[in-house]
Amino acid sequence: METMTNELTVIPGTIGMMTRMMDVINTEEIEDAVIVSEEEQEEHPNFIESNTSGITLEELESNCIVPSFGDNQLTISHQTFIHRIEEAARTYFTGENFGNTEIRVSHRILGRVPGALTKKKEELKPEDETIYYQRMAFCFHIRSMSRMMNGEEVHLCIGGVRSLNEENLYNRKSPEKFKIFIGWRVKVCSNLMLTNDGLTGRLEVMSDADIYSSALRLFQDFNPEQNLRLLENLGRTKISQEQFCQIIGRLRLYQALPASQLGELPKVILGDSNVNAATKGYIENPNFGLRGRGNISCWDLMQLLNDAAKQSYIDKFLERNRNCTDFAIGIQKALNGEDAENYGWFLS
Repeated sequence: METMTNELTVIPGTIGMMTRMMDVINTEEIEDAVIVSEEEQEEHPNFIESNTSGITLEELESNCIVPSFGDNQLTISHQTFIHRIEEAARTYFTGENFGNTEIRVSHRILGRVPGALTKKKEELKPEDETIYYQRMAFCFHIRSMSRMMNGEEVHLCIGGVRSLNEENLYNRKSPEKFKIFIGWRVKVCSNLMLTNDGLTGRLEVMSDADIYSSALRLFQDFNPEQNLRLLENLGRTKISQEQFCQIIGRLRLYQALPASQLGELPKVILGDSNVNAATKGYIENPNFGLRGRGNISCWDLMQLLNDAAKQSYIDKFLERNRNCTDFAIGIQKALNGEDAENYGWFLS
């Protein structure tokens, strides 16, 4: 698949047009994003890769404008979103030691100030141009809340995702959409391991105060130790090479099934390139691949799928990550004879 440019130029007063154009660009046929080099992954592992780039909070605050709705009311800025989640985390996890906040952005939107509308492109000066990022993901871990899980160090991690392509910016202000998560993160590869109780998949709010209170509710409902035991248990169930090949083959077949048959099976939202990456990781991944062993565990399967899901666009990343966890848990149940009717299909 060819790499698509994720940059769009807009002028003031055309936010509605810009939103519709981005909806056309990001069609359902565009499933996956650009994969960074293996060298870069090894030296600087990110919690998400794809077509994202790193940015600091200071750059967001000083270099980026805040888009507005059609009635000129400002959206909640990326930096405000980050600040409210950080505040909620420090309130709930009082006295804990927090790590730095990592921010990844994509789909840069370029514009002009009103006074530069008639200038040619080559005449534009830096002060004539505006910029913001349509999609943003961030996370930070709690250093003092670390554990060992299946031989790997993990940290409790908190973060969120914002995708302005989900907003109707050319209309009047309406509830804005955010996603918040909390879960364990593997230190060696920065893989997130999200479960249903650790993800608010569609949060709609009218103010940043709503973000703060929603984050507190998520933290209160999440049980870190119970979640850790659930994930750690995946390491106790082994998957032979024949079973792994069967799972991969079924995942490929799954994508071609008619809707009537898909409705009878567990939902899997991984794209074809995600499955390809997990297959490659089975052979090459130094932490969770075969590594000369005769088999892997359901823990390893989850990590291979999670690592592959990091290639997804920001707006699809969290749901795919949680889906990887659900899939690994489902495969474990099928292998143990607990859920052969559903996930057993992937092993049959």
